[in-house]
Amino acid sequence: MAKKLTGAQILLEALQREGVDTIFGYPGGAVLPIYDALFNTPSIRHVLVRHEQGAVHAADGYARSTGKPGVVFATSGPGATNLVTGIATAYMDSVPLVAVTGQVALSLLGRDSFQEADITGITLPITKYNYLVKDPNELAYVIHEAFYVATSGRPGPVLIDIPKDVQAALVPFDEYPPRELELPGYQLTENHLEEKLATILGELAEAEKPVIFAGGGVIKSGAAGELMALAEKTNIPVAYSLMGKGAFPDNHPLCLGMVGMHGLAHTNYAFTECDFLLGLGVRFSDRVTGKLDEFCPRATIVHVDIDPAEINKNIRAHYPVIGDIKNVLKIMLPLLEKFTFKDFTPWHEKIAAWKQQYPLRYENKGLKPQYIIQQINELTNGEAFITTEVGQNQMWAAQYYRATRPRSFISSGGLGTMGYGLPAAVGVQIAHPDAVVVNISGDGSFQMNVQELATAVQNELPINVVILNNGYLGMVRQWQEMFLDRRYSHVDITFGPDFVKLAEAYGAVGLRVERPEDVRPALEEALKSKRTYVIDCIVEREENVLPMVPAGSAIHNMLGR
Repeated sequence: MAKKLTGAQILLEALQREGVDTIFGYPGGAVLPIYDALFNTPSIRHVLVRHEQGAVHAADGYARSTGKPGVVFATSGPGATNLVTGIATAYMDSVPLVAVTGQVALSLLGRDSFQEADITGITLPITKYNYLVKDPNELAYVIHEAFYVATSGRPGPVLIDIPKDVQAALVPFDEYPPRELELPGYQLTENHLEEKLATILGELAEAEKPVIFAGGGVIKSGAAGELMALAEKTNIPVAYSLMGKGAFPDNHPLCLGMVGMHGLAHTNYAFTECDFLLGLGVRFSDRVTGKLDEFCPRATIVHVDIDPAEINKNIRAHYPVIGDIKNVLKIMLPLLEKFTFKDFTPWHEKIAAWKQQYPLRYENKGLKPQYIIQQINELTNGEAFITTEVGQNQMWAAQYYRATRPRSFISSGGLGTMGYGLPAAVGVQIAHPDAVVVNISGDGSFQMNVQELATAVQNELPINVVILNNGYLGMVRQWQEMFLDRRYSHVDITFGPDFVKLAEAYGAVGLRVERPEDVRPALEEALKSKRTYVIDCIVEREENVLPMVPAGSAIHNMLGR
């Protein structure tokens, strides 16, 4: 005879069966049965944040750094709606996430009840799928299906909304998963690839200036090793998108670095002049392509992606390939032996000349953000987990930090969510307690979720927050300087908190740095400590992120190259 469990107990039992050991969340009235059951579930660690947005970003950071789905709990109404920005962030960057929200009781649905919100309707466009569970007997099946949908194919967020009486209902529970998944409308597509890949390699064998372009799909499919093998066997240079940073080590001789609006000059020139572009798990977003008509104008373009909807969405591919990147490369690598590729030495020499002519550079005067990131890079040898906020800090980090491994550079790419970095760092540090975690931040973005310092301190997380404090909403100011005649409209935030005292108020350690020679000692002190540190670096106010491609321009038209 099957035992009986409440809906809340079934939820927690199912989460354990799915391998969940950590949940980020914030309780409230509509999830009281779940939190009561959680009290008796010591095998799951619950991290109490200070705001639901912090919870979902922390779950996101946990997922990006581990490859496992992040899980977040929130109550109904405002608790659920506070998740929306984080869910959209995960959706845009294809992060596997399962959000569980409480809902008012079934009898109160649709009556504008206290803390009622139609969260499934609200999140419909920003989730892979969502559920309102009205039958407690369906709860276990829904959870199993939700984890499958979140992690299979192109990963993404799934939301499960559970009314309070469904959580409290007592129903039979005897096995998990309760039955085979039935998903006739959810088909994972993959071509029969060998013949198609042979055709593509035949075309590549005729190329003289090829480039491999790695996106976040390479990291998500665990294909970094196959990418390395492909690059080294063919001697083709590798560039990456912001989401692809870490897929190929920055210190490898074949690495071109980041392409696009704030990409490196030699990389943008290489894209413009290449005659063959192999895009792997990329979206060809507007920040990458610039003016579409002038993007890789001479190249045969191959686009490999697991999501058919991405093919030909922004860039028309001569050879579209639908498939998981790791699987595709596993098929492609043995086929390489059948082809003889040209000598790419002249191509490498041309790229080297661009690198020498247009290096990343900044004026060595005052305290510069670029210098601070270089110091972080030197002290961590490119092996730390880096989270970023969004804005100038994010782009400087992408340009100057040299990541050496996948899943180590964690940043909000598609949605560009300010306030992402600190809670994401919480999730990363929870997942990797012995690792070095550095959140590179701006003073504006840091203030958007600064309350999560309390979460970091309470959980004794040795997160290092480095604020590049210029007293501005820096990237907006840069655009106003460059494109709006320096009309600095509402971007001055010099009236702000004393970040050292703020850190101390939360129980963290605060340091202030105003001179270049003081950067390294402050970083060394923080990195060797087991406490949460906030280093407030007072940087040059009007430093710009360069090079920069003006919005809508071709990527070879760069300012400050």
